[in-house]
Amino acid sequence: MNKVTTVIKFQPVQTAPKTVADVPKVIVFPPFLFLGAVISGTTLQYLWPIHPSAALAVRIVGATLALAGVAVVLAAKKSLRRAGTNVRPDRPTTAVVSDGPYRFTRNPIYLGASIAYLGVTLLLNVFWPIPALLPPFALLHWRVVQREELYLERKFGDAYLAYKNRVRRWL
Repeated sequence: MNKVTTVIKFQPVQTAPKTVADVPKVIVFPPFLFLGAVISGTTLQYLWPIHPSAALAVRIVGATLALAGVAVVLAAKKSLRRAGTNVRPDRPTTAVVSDGPYRFTRNPIYLGASIAYLGVTLLLNVFWPIPALLPPFALLHWRVVQREELYLERKFGDAYLAYKNRVRRWL
């Protein structure tokens, strides 16, 4: 007698794949770094006032830098929106943007914000906000920008690596 064996194949239950979240996992939201520098710099300036130069030329340079920095930030945000990708680093990136200010620097928003910050300190003739920016800028570089770059390399591969080889991180 031939035994007939019936094989029943069970399909595994479809579950959501365990993937890494599609975000760079930056350690802190970058505007908070600049806010922290403003708060600590303003506090130090209040406690130990130092006014480096009241010269009109210094204030004009400060105003020019502040306006230029804001212009770079706005142009960078416009480029990101035009490409249909998110501006915020805690949201997924959908495109490698290489137009507008992204032709010259991979981080125009952070660079522009730093330039605007320095411009305002010159305009207001205050000292302490300048050294107060150094620790937040170090965190920005090592705990935000580098994480973003690793994320973009994983997500976009050769396209991002080619962009990275063409364009400097800062200037």
